[in-house]
Amino acid sequence: MSDDPRTQSADSGLLMIISGPSGVGKTTLIERLNEKFDFTFSVSATTRQRTKHETDGVEYFFLDEPTFEQWVEEGKFLEHACVFGRYWYGTPKEPIEKNMAEGRIVLLDIDVQGARLVKDKKPDAFGVFVLPPSEEALHKRLVDRGRESAEIIERRFSEAKSEIKSAYDLGIYDAMIVNDDLDRAADELDGLLEARLRKAGQSGPATSH
Repeated sequence: MSDDPRTQSADSGLLMIISGPSGVGKTTLIERLNEKFDFTFSVSATTRQRTKHETDGVEYFFLDEPTFEQWVEEGKFLEHACVFGRYWYGTPKEPIEKNMAEGRIVLLDIDVQGARLVKDKKPDAFGVFVLPPSEEALHKRLVDRGRESAEIIERRFSEAKSEIKSAYDLGIYDAMIVNDDLDRAADELDGLLEARLRKAGQSGPATSH
């Protein structure tokens, strides 16, 4: 195992789940978190089409449906599900188990459905759900991104409200934070992870890279 305090967390690492609706600011919060904690980011697989801004193997592993089905049959996923009846998403198991065995913090950015399946198999996973300040603020963020048509924005907004309701109803998350102010929310997320590591008797975060 590495002796680098930025990557070493314990004899067995921590699996952390961050979820939240599209437009809530998860990506920015995760980037801020990585300034303090040197975690390993788990890359999910999906059958949806890659956008021009995405790179295969970075944002996702982009698979066609036959390949995805093959991975399912071969038991390569920790969890997999069809999201909103359109595309399949899955969390590859091998890299997570390898990094956790090396004592690393492994971060999953997955939806509520995936988080529930992961929690079923890994009940010690630490889950945080990111909330918008309000539905109106979330809708404005989706519009202000300027990346999608009005129809897609409304669909994402409807899906977001459904995901937030599911997060509350399932009760699988260890904490829920409101991203009303980026600096405040980032500090809260840092504190939650530090507290979780202390509780497990694991080493604290790196303060510099």
